[in-house]
Amino acid sequence: MDYQLPPVGEGLFEVELVRWLVRAGDAVSRGQGLAEVTSDKASMEVHARFAGTITGLSAVPGTKIQVGQVILSYDPVGDGVALEEPKPQAPIPKKEVGVVGEALLRRTEEKRDKSVSPTKDIGLQPTNGHTATDKLPPAAPSVRLLARKLAIDLTRVRGTGPGGRILIEDLAPFIKPRPSVREPSASATSKTDTSKLDFGVAGTRQKLVGLRRRIAEHMVEAKRHIPHYSYIEECDLTDLVKLRGQLRDPLGASGVKLTYLAFFVKAAARALREVPIVNSTFDEAAGEVVLHDRYHIGFAVAAPQGLIVPVIKNADKKDLITIATEIDHLGTAAKTGKCKIDDLKGGTFTVTSVGGIGGLISTPIINFPEVGIMGVGRVVKRPVYDAHGEIKPADLLYLSFSFDHRVVDGAIGAAFGNAVLRYLQAPALLLLPEKIGD
Repeated sequence: MDYQLPPVGEGLFEVELVRWLVRAGDAVSRGQGLAEVTSDKASMEVHARFAGTITGLSAVPGTKIQVGQVILSYDPVGDGVALEEPKPQAPIPKKEVGVVGEALLRRTEEKRDKSVSPTKDIGLQPTNGHTATDKLPPAAPSVRLLARKLAIDLTRVRGTGPGGRILIEDLAPFIKPRPSVREPSASATSKTDTSKLDFGVAGTRQKLVGLRRRIAEHMVEAKRHIPHYSYIEECDLTDLVKLRGQLRDPLGASGVKLTYLAFFVKAAARALREVPIVNSTFDEAAGEVVLHDRYHIGFAVAAPQGLIVPVIKNADKKDLITIATEIDHLGTAAKTGKCKIDDLKGGTFTVTSVGGIGGLISTPIINFPEVGIMGVGRVVKRPVYDAHGEIKPADLLYLSFSFDHRVVDGAIGAAFGNAVLRYLQAPALLLLPEKIGD
């Protein structure tokens, strides 16, 4: 029987096939991941709505596939019925599907979900909580991803969830203890874990597919269209470092992880309200600069699959604790491949930090079609002169701004940089509402 690509998200009618998770001859169960696909920088898995044996794959990784397109064939198990698999339909061109069409697709999907029960008896004897034909036991995509990273064979894990579904806690007994190492220094603990990044394999060739290809295309587009210029400022972060030190433990006890990035995002949102032209996009077709009245700040995340930019919506209206909580939540989702498409859309300005890995200064590429981006380096302690000519220790940071010179001139860029510095060097202002009494 043929299996068509089911709806993968609201408003999505075409995605890129990144890789297959199954091969011809594999036995699969309902809910098992079949393939990884991507669209608009969001990766997701396509799950089986049938139980059976794969007989052939009809799509090649790196190519586009549409909702309704046949992507594989299979032999169903049980009574020979394809478990209410929908009748084959021709792929629906995106331009021909309007709002009503989207609603019908969603309604059809809901009916199919309700009609195929995940616990329906298909005549197989369970073994270790799983069916005999399972290639992989039932588990959420996040659990399978974690198992792959930890090199855990899911067929050896007994699931304690409904229908033998494997939960995250079921993996605990299979996690191998790491060899003891000396306690890292304070500076090392604040750095990004680079062991999870893909450094490549010497002597091989890698095809740019999925998110990696989209990043490449986006960067080329940004450099081709935007005349960049960079502006760098030195920022005395001594008071902010002290303030964060005072707040970190009390907030941590409440489950809030307060990082420097939360301060940078909040300061950027405040500065954008003072210099609105930086919070804009350039409409080349119309020859117009669109100044936004919303302040959606993106922040770059070095995820294993590539650079991802989740967006904090309406950052100007959120307090520091709310921003810190969203950074933690969105950052974790990005690194585990669980970001929603909506989490990656609508940014009006971007903050990117290399300080967690070890850089002092960078010249970041603007996140097209925005007109500005702020790069954050590493906090370093240096001797400086105070107002009285005395040498004192200070925590310094370099801020690197890149602007679209068609929209933001040097003087305006400097004014924006000064506004950011003013908030970072007097961080208590970031704890107050923008207008006293709000």
